[in-house]
Amino acid sequence: MNDTIQLERQTQRIEGIAPGKSGVNYENFNYDNRTVYWFAAASIFWGLVGMLVGLLVALQIFIPEMNLGTEFTTFGRTRPLHTNAVIFAFVGNAIFAGVYYSMQRLLKTRMFSDLLSKLHFFLWQGIIVAAAVTLLAGITTSHEYAELEWPIDIAITVVWVIFGVNMIGTILRRRVHHMYVAIWFYLATFVTVAVLHIVNSIELPISFLKSYYVYSGVQDALVQWWYGHNAVAFFLTTPYLGLMYYFLVKAANRPVYSYRLSIVHFWSLIFLYIWAGPHHLLYTALPDWAQSLGTVFSVMLIAPSWGGMINGLLTLRGAWDRVRQDPVLKFFVVGVTCYGMATFEGPMLSLKNVNAIAHYTDWIPAHVHVGALGWNGFLTFGIFYWMFPRIFGTKLYSTRLANAHFWMGVLGIVFWAVPMYFAGFTQGLMLKEFTADGVLRYPNFLQTLLQVVPMYAIRAIGGAIYLSGFVVGAYNLYMTVKSGKLVADEADSHPALVPDAYHDGKYAWHRVLERKPVVFGLLTTVVILIGGLIELTPTFLIKSNVPTIASVKPYTPLELEGRDIYIGEGCLACHSQMVRPFRSETERYGEYSKAGEYVYDHPFLWGSKRTGPDLHRVGGKYSDSWHYNHMENPVSMSPGSIMPPYPWLLEKDLDVSMTAEKIKAMRKLGVPYAEGYENRALEDLNKQAAEIQARLQKDGIQTPANKEIIALIAYLQRLGTDVKLAQQTQN
Repeated sequence: MNDTIQLERQTQRIEGIAPGKSGVNYENFNYDNRTVYWFAAASIFWGLVGMLVGLLVALQIFIPEMNLGTEFTTFGRTRPLHTNAVIFAFVGNAIFAGVYYSMQRLLKTRMFSDLLSKLHFFLWQGIIVAAAVTLLAGITTSHEYAELEWPIDIAITVVWVIFGVNMIGTILRRRVHHMYVAIWFYLATFVTVAVLHIVNSIELPISFLKSYYVYSGVQDALVQWWYGHNAVAFFLTTPYLGLMYYFLVKAANRPVYSYRLSIVHFWSLIFLYIWAGPHHLLYTALPDWAQSLGTVFSVMLIAPSWGGMINGLLTLRGAWDRVRQDPVLKFFVVGVTCYGMATFEGPMLSLKNVNAIAHYTDWIPAHVHVGALGWNGFLTFGIFYWMFPRIFGTKLYSTRLANAHFWMGVLGIVFWAVPMYFAGFTQGLMLKEFTADGVLRYPNFLQTLLQVVPMYAIRAIGGAIYLSGFVVGAYNLYMTVKSGKLVADEADSHPALVPDAYHDGKYAWHRVLERKPVVFGLLTTVVILIGGLIELTPTFLIKSNVPTIASVKPYTPLELEGRDIYIGEGCLACHSQMVRPFRSETERYGEYSKAGEYVYDHPFLWGSKRTGPDLHRVGGKYSDSWHYNHMENPVSMSPGSIMPPYPWLLEKDLDVSMTAEKIKAMRKLGVPYAEGYENRALEDLNKQAAEIQARLQKDGIQTPANKEIIALIAYLQRLGTDVKLAQQTQN
């Protein structure tokens, strides 16, 4: 009885109706379901594409032949395609579908502009296609989750503004006074993603599809992971929390467990999340104060994160009998539970003693995919299973298929994540193990990698099971669509906005805030800016945070071109360039990395996963011919290697048409090339290339000096040598 009263009062509060009011004039209007369906259908299509690419990537990691023998389908290029397709195509379209559906009904009005809705949909799909084409072509900025070049970044900004205008315009023309909790999360998502995208995408264009980040080294790393962590927070988390607060409540037909908890959950989450990015850079060259700040706020994040999980799960109290029978609620329960698991694990991984073992291992992908497959994937299908029958005026085609999809998804997550946790534990511990004599037990990185290859195979099986369940779900929704007819303009009616909207006096301060969307949005902006400003500003303004090293010099023109090849081939997807100050790493790789070594790196290339060894001290470790043979046939140099060959690097001519422009751009960014050096850069490039060619010929390798492999060798041989040379000079 109490729940019934609470649900009725909550509905009255959301819809702005004072209890007992009668004789109110109702206004008629229509909801736009067509745009909702377009986004949902696009989400399913791109989800299938993204997960199929993900399965290919999972196979490539232990079967090099699955790179398909072309430069366009290597692991280094398909891996960012997979992440972008899943995050921005599958999840992004699902967010827009859920927001457009729920917002209209929560605010009792049609979306502000049908034209803006259409532009939003078609331009977003165009961005996804452009991303796929450019990433496979090796056109990338290398920033994780932000690999797209500057024209696409501008297009994303335009689309995001269109989305924001449409959303805010809808809020301002609402027929209810108070903004329901879901709207709070939608507003926070719009504001924060806009800030993150703009700050992280400040680039200096060189040509139509080439740019350099204005940030360098440590500063670039901090900005990127401030963005990267919060892209997960404010694109994969906060909008889905808003969707949870609407669709889970609707599916369960229960009131939200606690309004007070939703207030605490929202404000504490958006304030704390923005500080946590530096925990991705523990034990790196980032200043210690920034690392510690990231750790402290990451640990605190567990409270608001679990507050959201608890509010979601306890909303289902009294409805657990239905959960056993209703596949929609099953998807919601497991999705919210996976959110709780991932948000518990995140703070634990930010503890330095845990991070020391986990970072750069497969533990991190396991952690990420529990959230991606469970939280985002399951919540998406729970929403679609609930929403499709309603916008098509029919019933779900098959409850049995939905249940089959559910169990296939659960099994897929288990088979994906569990072996990757074991792989992470195994590799993390093996890499740190010393013998009783005080020497590394496994000095060769490949020794540890070969131990986890069977776990990669099991992971691929898990991915195949999850993808199969996805196909079952897509078929179930397709048959649901066929059995009904789209209610493109769904009719509804509601009283006009009146000044006596219901509220019960509790939390009156927040009730007032909920009635002022502009003030609410501005306050949200202030809250999310605090952490970013405090973390980023000192790193840019205080020189002692990034001390210079006199021996560190700019890259030569040939090395700069080689670095761009390294970026284009996606080498940083498998190799890091950051030797951390652990004895196990300095014994294996050499002197630990210093902040001052990266001052001319636009962008930074520290990496986030080691499927191969760290490369920061690889310069001078091997001969030029070793690198040449290694790129042509990795197994010839490293027996048992799972790295694919790169024969096209030996065949393609090096494009030097933009070398002069690159030098000029670097000088604008503060790299101390002499004025006018760009005019003789090609002369120096050709001279260095001829020297490498001569050394290769001495080892019996005949190759022209104008091939891409020559530039890549030049770059690899440079890595880490500035500090080495300084030490040799001192000795």
